[in-house]
Amino acid sequence: MARAALFHLLRSQSRQLISRNIHSGYPCKVATWSCTQCAKPNFNSTTSIFGAVQKRWASQAKTTEDNNKISIGPRKGREDDEDEKDDTDVVYRGPISSTIKKVKMLSLSTCCLSVSLGPVITFMTSPDMNVILKGAVASTVIFLSASTTAVLHWFVSPYIHKIRWQPGSDSFEVEMMSWLATYIPRTIKFADIRPPETNRPFVTFKANADFYFVDVEHCHNKALLARLTPQKATHESALKNL
Repeated sequence: MARAALFHLLRSQSRQLISRNIHSGYPCKVATWSCTQCAKPNFNSTTSIFGAVQKRWASQAKTTEDNNKISIGPRKGREDDEDEKDDTDVVYRGPISSTIKKVKMLSLSTCCLSVSLGPVITFMTSPDMNVILKGAVASTVIFLSASTTAVLHWFVSPYIHKIRWQPGSDSFEVEMMSWLATYIPRTIKFADIRPPETNRPFVTFKANADFYFVDVEHCHNKALLARLTPQKATHESALKNL
């Protein structure tokens, strides 16, 4: 009985509340308006978010594509900005410095692979071949790979990648590249610079029995360039005046 009476009381109260809301009409309108606003999609915000995501993806794809390219000239962008902040006294940068480093890394990688895997592949692929012939083939592969790497290092070893110099100083610092494609700093005095008396290509001056090359077109400091390119002294023969 108690449950039936309680259920009857709740049912009557709910009917009275519904009848009041229907006669007043305000809460139903508010509920209808709020549901309509909630159900209405915001197409402008969705379009703007999609456009922002698409622009961001396109910019990231362009940046990745630019970083993967091998440039012949000096690299421009964030790397150059960081280098300029770190090297404020750099007066010259080699225009193909990054290209030379990549080529040397590729040459070193192929040389190491040829030296380590060349004999193994030669002896495993041809089991019926003579051992002496296999050794000759493996030695030829190693010699060709090592010789090309050595020739490349000899050819690009005079190339100067960076020059640091303070105006008025009697010496300057250069960055050269070792055969392991690492940068080596060297300090050179202007008094040690001599004209290059050699037929070797891409040589600008000689200092302390080493040859150096500077790209004249990309060296904008004319005072430094004049001191790095000494002229040969002309010695007239005594017989010429007779």
